[in-house]
Amino acid sequence: MTGTARVLIAADKFKGSLTAVQVADRVTAGLRRVVPEAEVEALPVADGGDGTVDAAVAAGFERREVRVTGPLGEPVTAAYALRGDTAVVEMAEASGLQRLPAGVFAPLTATTYGSGELLAAALDAGARTIVFGVGGSATTDGGSGMLAALGARFLDADGEPVGPGGGALSALATADLSGLDPRLTEIEFVLASDVDNPLTGPKGAPAVYGPQKGATPDDVAVLDAALGHFAKVLEEAIGARAAEYATSPGAGAAGGIGYGALIVGAGFRPGIEVMLDVLGFAPALERATLVITGEGSLDEQTLHGKAPAGVAAAARAAGKEVVAVCGRLALSPETLGRAGIARAYPLTEVEPDVQRCIADAGPILESVAERLARDFLT
Repeated sequence: MTGTARVLIAADKFKGSLTAVQVADRVTAGLRRVVPEAEVEALPVADGGDGTVDAAVAAGFERREVRVTGPLGEPVTAAYALRGDTAVVEMAEASGLQRLPAGVFAPLTATTYGSGELLAAALDAGARTIVFGVGGSATTDGGSGMLAALGARFLDADGEPVGPGGGALSALATADLSGLDPRLTEIEFVLASDVDNPLTGPKGAPAVYGPQKGATPDDVAVLDAALGHFAKVLEEAIGARAAEYATSPGAGAAGGIGYGALIVGAGFRPGIEVMLDVLGFAPALERATLVITGEGSLDEQTLHGKAPAGVAAAARAAGKEVVAVCGRLALSPETLGRAGIARAYPLTEVEPDVQRCIADAGPILESVAERLARDFLT
């Protein structure tokens, strides 16, 4: 490569070993060992799932912390990100699997109430645009907990509030949305997700994602019926749009919290597209001669709206070369090429033992970045 290399590192986290910020730091260190004069810009990215707030903070947003209700009903400290009047809220911060004790699941009772409290905190801080990143949830409650925190009331046949979680929705008799926070109608509310599943059915939230949250086949059946019932009761309360939203792309995201967001006026967009806009990717891309993206596992899922695919698509459209770093690689060179990635560098090429790769991801990634620099920057 002639002239000064200008490298943009726009990689997601390596789940379980390195945050997106740490990935960028390690790749930078490796590149500079080979090409000390390289200009390196780091823009950690996320696709709306866990790590989204961290990516926004790395891009210059302010981190704000709030005490909210965790998925099991206990108080937790959750963060959102704010810059000007734009907030990035990540549901996993309040209602994610990361909030559950090791080995503990609550598929029928876990609540998104804390996610609603987090949204209310962003509104209180003056947010006029809220990007709501959803993914990594511990919950399958259709967003009912979130809506309750924002002022909705969900009552059983005795006029008592139904319990927390998706399972309790089977006892729902009436839904009253008249008390919803009126500020929700005055803002731009973006549902950012890499998941376009509907609320229920074979491709719905319980069937596809319930098992990851500890749901047995019987639990899945209970949750699917309960969420279907939830949508019917909402239809009685607010009309046909409740049924339309249940089949809309993104309704099934994060245990159906996407459905709750659509009900209060959110617009659905692929998470990585939204985040690239929010993080200022376009101007950074313009400055770059080479883009490095990546995530823990480059596999079939990557191609369906994950961060590296979004970065590569945007970079290819701008005529920039893209390479990737990853923990493990499960895509052929041809498939990578079709996605706009010239080459991928997995850690397992340096250290075949996956457990060692995870434990020593940082130093191994630095040596991978050295190889990448010799191939593409010298």
